[in-house]
Amino acid sequence: MIKTFLLPIITLTLFANEPISPIPTKVEFNLEKARLGKKLFFDTILSKDNSTACVSCHNVFHGGADSNVVSSGYANKKGNIQSPTVLNSRYNFKQFWNGRARNLTQQADGPINNPAEHNMDAKTVEDRINDSTEYKRLFESVYSTSHISYTQVLEAIVEFENSLTTPNSKFDRFLRDEIQLTKDEKEGYILFKQNGCITCHNGINVGGNSFQKMGTFLEYEVKNDYPDRSKITDNPNHKNVFKVPTLRNISQTAPYFHDGSAKTLKEALSVMAKHNLGIKLEDEEVDKIIAFLKTLDGDLPEILEEK
Repeated sequence: MIKTFLLPIITLTLFANEPISPIPTKVEFNLEKARLGKKLFFDTILSKDNSTACVSCHNVFHGGADSNVVSSGYANKKGNIQSPTVLNSRYNFKQFWNGRARNLTQQADGPINNPAEHNMDAKTVEDRINDSTEYKRLFESVYSTSHISYTQVLEAIVEFENSLTTPNSKFDRFLRDEIQLTKDEKEGYILFKQNGCITCHNGINVGGNSFQKMGTFLEYEVKNDYPDRSKITDNPNHKNVFKVPTLRNISQTAPYFHDGSAKTLKEALSVMAKHNLGIKLEDEEVDKIIAFLKTLDGDLPEILEEK
């Protein structure tokens, strides 16, 4: 009994002084509802022309983002910003680059109603889902209801997104004192902290918990009218301010930044060092930081392993 009580205390102590905390190995969610949400996430029935599913812009099997600079949606219309990862999004303090969604429900609602993405509305979604014998059966099983509401559709998708965590990265296991990092990985982490990257990229999601300007030390050229924080606040000082992206699974989510302009981690690090830290990193330093960043790749969410 004493051992059982002491274990979480000892585990917490191991990484209590670190600015990054590990993702829990198990998270709570309703499995049946999440499985229903998974089906909806992969189904083009939620787009007006049956061309686009949530997974079209968020490849959950490889980083949870889009390998294109911008995503394509309804009638092949192009988005206006790079699609961020959906993995570990439950740990973000806001959703979307400009934080316009306070939670995952608002986030899931956005693309469905966006004319350039799914181009749907609540009534059309309800009509389509209620017209499906399969979905009627599945929703009856989960919700015990004969009529499927748009709210229930969103709830199921959100529950699936809540299941999309990537625990047991090499770095999380290091924090739990289960393994050691290599010399380059450990030195990369030290450089990451010493040079100030940790100021914005910290916490359980190694980001996703604050807004920061792109170009704090040296102005970053704005080539398009991106939906930044100023579009929400009407504050001109918030121009080119975005939610800090998570660095978890970052090796799988190229291209980088809101504009998708950095094609590699090396390029992304050099740009951020110049514009947001006001320094120039040596090639050896870049290589070591990249070695550390690669330790943030976690396990594929268990629900994706199911057939």
